[in-house]
Amino acid sequence: MSEKSKGKMLQEELFLKHKNTWEYVEEDEFNKIFQMGEDYKEFLNVGKTERKATKEIIRRAEEKGFKPLEKILETGKKIKAGDKIYFNNKNKGVALFVIGKEDMEKGMNIIGSHIDSPRLDLKQAPLYEDSNLALLKTHYYGGIKKYQWVSIPLSLHGIVIKKNGEEIEVEIGEDEKDPVFLITDLLIHLAKDQMAKTLDEGIAGEGLNIIAGSIPYKEKDLDNKIKLNILNTLYQKYGITESDFLTAEIEAVPSGKARDVGLDRGLISSYGHDDRVCAYTSLKAILDMDIPERTSVGLFVDKEEIGSVGSTGMHSQFFENAVAEILGKDSNLIKFKRTLSNSRMLSADVAAGFDPNYPEAFEKNNSAVVGNGISLIKYTGSRGKGGSNDANAEFIGYVSRIFDENKVVWQTGELGKTDQGGGGTIAYILANYGMDVVDCGVPVLSMHAPYEIVSKGDVYETYKGYKYFYLSK
Repeated sequence: MSEKSKGKMLQEELFLKHKNTWEYVEEDEFNKIFQMGEDYKEFLNVGKTERKATKEIIRRAEEKGFKPLEKILETGKKIKAGDKIYFNNKNKGVALFVIGKEDMEKGMNIIGSHIDSPRLDLKQAPLYEDSNLALLKTHYYGGIKKYQWVSIPLSLHGIVIKKNGEEIEVEIGEDEKDPVFLITDLLIHLAKDQMAKTLDEGIAGEGLNIIAGSIPYKEKDLDNKIKLNILNTLYQKYGITESDFLTAEIEAVPSGKARDVGLDRGLISSYGHDDRVCAYTSLKAILDMDIPERTSVGLFVDKEEIGSVGSTGMHSQFFENAVAEILGKDSNLIKFKRTLSNSRMLSADVAAGFDPNYPEAFEKNNSAVVGNGISLIKYTGSRGKGGSNDANAEFIGYVSRIFDENKVVWQTGELGKTDQGGGGTIAYILANYGMDVVDCGVPVLSMHAPYEIVSKGDVYETYKGYKYFYLSK
């Protein structure tokens, strides 16, 4: 054997090799990848807000036999292996449990994702009139580049709580017959001063005002006739008045459906891949389960984009409360603590996919690549790993063995160059219980933009990875 041949053999044996999903999957899996892509697009289309995603998750769960926790507790029946339970957290998050054969004290297999995404929220007193236009004032939610939100079609989603307690659901701008909403941008001919500003300063937060209408109310000798006409339109359709905005939660998100990208249709463009792509894949994985060895939990939470705060964020105790209820009155604090500390979790959040248009922001050797499968992220955080979970080597080894043994295409990654920026997930919050946690999800291009991009192949491999993690003993 020549020295060159020996070198090739050594390279095969010793070098780190990444696999492209499309080159690695079996022939019969191609159809499954595209079928899953269609189902995922439908999930995105109907789940554009945290409320609507929660509603869709519960709908799909109930179709698979999941029952609400409060109904099970009312019967007084003992919870047993094989029971499928869900806990609805204020219609903005949900926890799904499939009870395993082992005592829960030995721990659970948990996959946790978030279902909120960056957006524009209407302010509590949003509607005003100026220069023959009615406009809606907004407050952006989560990390956005403000300039990306001007001159694109937007839709409104949310609820209004009327004075009598009635709840009105609002959705305008998704049906093809609906009008859409836009935020204007300054014409290039007069943009000398704007163009001299930084990208962050070019569009101000208080400048993200949505055009809501332009036709005045017919009666003469009235002030704010355009605003009045908009309020009258809302009153005729929904029965709401201006004061009802004070109790409303209405979000502006990009209008339109998820679409295939590229002549080969291998990618999907949509609003909200971060983090509904991980929510979808973990949901599908837990819905496909029978009776696992260890209790499996799918967590779908709100408020991650603003720090996981509030009663619907991961910092709240809704998950602990649900676990305590399932353990039952005969349990004690020690068993409760052991149940959590003996658990294992995948923090199902998206990875920053390497973008060849912006290579300067990434360290290529340690970046996730779109098309190379599910990504294990040892740490996120900022600069010196600030705010990171920083998973231990033993647990990463455990998860990677699960993937290898079940032929899951996987890779590693980090959130760009060390000094470039950073971000966080819910991983560290669950790790506070003493459980092993690692971030693990789908690589995304244009993360936090109004329209993000993922690979259908990565969606499929992530589903497989989550499924086999749930089944692990």
